[in-house]
Amino acid sequence: MNRIYFDNAATTSLDPVVLEAMLPLLTEKFGNPSSIYSYGRETRLSIESARKSVAKILNAHPAEIFFTSGGTESNNTAIQASVRDLGCKHIITSLIEHHAVTHTVEHLASAGKVKVSYVKLLPNGHIDHIHLEKLLSESKEKVLVSLMHANNEIGNILDIHSVGNLCKKYNAIFHSDTVQTVGHFPFDLRNTPVHFITGAAHKFHGPKGVGLLYINENVKIQPFIFGGGQERNMRAGTENIYGIVGFAKALELATTNHESDRRYIAGLKQYMYEALLKHIPGVAFNGDTLGNSLYTVLSVSFPKTEKSEMLLFNLDIHHICASGGSACASGAEAGSHVIRAINLNPNQITVRFSFCKHNTLAEIDTVVQQLKVLL
Repeated sequence: MNRIYFDNAATTSLDPVVLEAMLPLLTEKFGNPSSIYSYGRETRLSIESARKSVAKILNAHPAEIFFTSGGTESNNTAIQASVRDLGCKHIITSLIEHHAVTHTVEHLASAGKVKVSYVKLLPNGHIDHIHLEKLLSESKEKVLVSLMHANNEIGNILDIHSVGNLCKKYNAIFHSDTVQTVGHFPFDLRNTPVHFITGAAHKFHGPKGVGLLYINENVKIQPFIFGGGQERNMRAGTENIYGIVGFAKALELATTNHESDRRYIAGLKQYMYEALLKHIPGVAFNGDTLGNSLYTVLSVSFPKTEKSEMLLFNLDIHHICASGGSACASGAEAGSHVIRAINLNPNQITVRFSFCKHNTLAEIDTVVQQLKVLL
């Protein structure tokens, strides 16, 4: 039986066209981009071409684009630099951020460097904008607002312009973890009031181990990693050249095919939503499922029974890959902090199904049939 992969929010398969773009840099174009001879100049050119390509797609300036090892490093850099270099003494965030954000914020708070406020969540998992403005207006110190653009577990999308404008009004720094939306959502950073955004190539059919940090040109911060002068003195260490080229190629493909891919994947999500409602008694959904939500993510709650408690394990036995929440902490059986924050029903088991352009309606039919047996 073929494996059915419904965990694309955790990682996606590498597109063969992206691999093709990366191969020359894994083989004959092996020069160190910091070297001055032709081999080095060749790889330096590959990096800068990739930077220009990414900047153009996101409507940013190439000097605002920095390549990192992934979303976690990018989020860490933005948050820590905001406190260390930009004078932020108060962080406003939410309880449903990715651990790359929450753990960084908690670390800074426990070290006594910042005070932390958590913005209230509405019952559907969206941010309470009225409470956010209240927190901003009452703060006596410089604020960093760190709120993710789209939640990796429930799919809710933040109104990034509305939050950015609030931050502007109260002179706050705004960082948004956009790991789930870069490559899935059209950005126009010249016209978006945000100081930092982040991305990871493996969320849109690029390679693992390479990410993006956008730093608005008006923001001046110190490096997170010291050593050489790579990434315009912002990130020391020999660049992941094939990763960077792969990132740019994957983003280019995702952008070219965005409309058709979005329509197709949104259709898969809708189809599975309706099939589950029809065939699984007591099924429920987390977040703003058919509203302002990622077209790739469907968070489903099943009634808790002896059978459903082993659901993920049993799905895996039947070659179906799905997630119990965020996969970045795979193996940890602590349950999902996101689901805990918005759904306090202890009698439900949550599974996240996340889709890509390679999934099919037939696969959904198979999974729903299997769920009927397993529940």
